[in-house]
Amino acid sequence: MQAQERPPVQTEDIRATRPYLLARSPLKTLAWRTASAAVLVAIDIAGLVIGVFAALAVRALIRGPEPILWNLLWNLETNWLPFLILLLLLVFWRNRLYGPRELREGAGRIAQSVFLVALFSLAFAIGTGQHIYTLGLYAASALFVAILISVFRWSYENVTGSVMRSLGVQRKVLLVGDSAQVEQLKRTLGAARGGIDYDFTGTVTAGPALRAELERQKLDELIVADSGLDEPELLAIVEEAHRYGVKVRVAPRTTELLIERGEYVPGQGVPLFELRAPIFAGTDWALKRAFDLLVSAAIVVVGSPLWLLIALLVKLDSRGPVFYADRRVGLGEQEFDMLKFRTMVEGAARAQPALEDANEATGALFKIRDDPRVTRVGRWLRRYSLDELPNVVNVLRGQMSLVGPRPLPVRDYAKLEAWHRKRSNVLPGMTGLWQIAGRSNLPFDDLVRLDFYYLENWSLWLDITILVRTVPAVASRRGAY
Repeated sequence: MQAQERPPVQTEDIRATRPYLLARSPLKTLAWRTASAAVLVAIDIAGLVIGVFAALAVRALIRGPEPILWNLLWNLETNWLPFLILLLLLVFWRNRLYGPRELREGAGRIAQSVFLVALFSLAFAIGTGQHIYTLGLYAASALFVAILISVFRWSYENVTGSVMRSLGVQRKVLLVGDSAQVEQLKRTLGAARGGIDYDFTGTVTAGPALRAELERQKLDELIVADSGLDEPELLAIVEEAHRYGVKVRVAPRTTELLIERGEYVPGQGVPLFELRAPIFAGTDWALKRAFDLLVSAAIVVVGSPLWLLIALLVKLDSRGPVFYADRRVGLGEQEFDMLKFRTMVEGAARAQPALEDANEATGALFKIRDDPRVTRVGRWLRRYSLDELPNVVNVLRGQMSLVGPRPLPVRDYAKLEAWHRKRSNVLPGMTGLWQIAGRSNLPFDDLVRLDFYYLENWSLWLDITILVRTVPAVASRRGAY
């Protein structure tokens, strides 16, 4: 009787997490992560010390005109420094800022953590009867510390990323799914994650071919595309990958994104989850609206000289009004006039039907890279998204938010599928994940999925992060036309 073929001997397990660096030993992984955390701790302490000292120096300069005794200034005001360092490290650790590289968040989370430290220290000072010199010192210190730590960490991530790329460090990934889905997934994933480049080693479908690839290659991850696998098939893939110590990541279906807002309903024989509508309500709405009003008002006041210059250039370049009211669909599928600087010749809207065959965008969008209707000044304004500045007027009116799903023209909105329209459950935004993730370069369905991700994961600090990252995205002109 012929002996049955035995499965390969399990030599590794997913719990023995293998690093993405040069060695595959769990102990070396721990050493790398410990060293990285130690460097980040040193960076954060340096940012805290320099930021607090800078705030003290600014206060002394403002008080003037007495000479600044730098040593005395430092000695009198920094008795709390050890307490502040400990508090900062604990808050940063709680907010996962010392976690793995790909999970560490950026400036938004850092700012949140630093201002939380400032509030805790102020509350402790009041509670213990300490003399409070000025509340402005706490605000200035928090601002300086947040900026310095963000800049220091950004520099660290860029330097270490360059070092890893020069050493050839890569994340070896096998993609599972049919060819069309895998190609779309690769475009969406990009070339790297967390500063570590992908090495896509191949594409397979579930079954014997997958098992053969797992046995043949030393992989870091298995990424499963949205291929309509049923539950038993997906569990089989996960079990097979875990036998070889390979992590599994699944690109979710669009409908699965709703589960992130699921709220458990107890007292049932079967676990039930209530899928809450993706809307902003209560304190979330009040916080977001207050932030929108304050920042928009500041943009109008500070940016008024630039507005006047742009208005003059638009008027001199072509005949027509300075502003253009673009009919868009907003909250609750209600139409409104979105204000922009005019970038096209007068009467451009009437010429659009004749240009439909030249449309280069996918899905419901209409985009032409060399649109003949765009003026010379308009092309420059669009390249740097300066034509969108008057959107802040819509924000002040309550028709838009600073951050949110981008409002679509009426023509584009009419072409949406039913599941796309859930994005209109919130105020549309001046900027959003579309702008920082590739702008015009992504397929339309992927852009809508980014909107859903934003709705499910919203926080004020996510808004701040998106606003901060919009500036380099616009400056690089990525996907803009």
